[in-house]
Amino acid sequence: MSDSDSAHESPPSLLGRLLFGSGLAALALRNLTNLDGRIAYADAKGVPLADKLVPASSGLLLGGGLGIGLWKLPKLSAASIAAFFIGVTPVMHDFWAVDEESYDQELTSFLQNLVLLGAAIAFFKRARQN
Repeated sequence: MSDSDSAHESPPSLLGRLLFGSGLAALALRNLTNLDGRIAYADAKGVPLADKLVPASSGLLLGGGLGIGLWKLPKLSAASIAAFFIGVTPVMHDFWAVDEESYDQELTSFLQNLVLLGAAIAFFKRARQN
């Protein structure tokens, strides 16, 4: 077995997992502790059933972040994170449909979410190799 083969048998970097997972868990907790505000914002963006979807999607993010950080159920955890960003990003950060004043902030948030989605996909791929 080569060094590159054995590297795929161990979990990804602990520091990387903890930074990614704890950052996402913190974002989810911020959503959950300001649930009324997040639901109101989602309502304003036209999200149907925002009172149900905001806590559910925040739960996906929280569970996924904790799972990646602890490397427990990593495929499910990474898939939960990816599902969150795939569902939330185009609806909540629709930079193409906002006024000029909101454009930069929405574009930045959209791009940040794309980066996080990319990381979730990378973690999913790595989890599949274990």
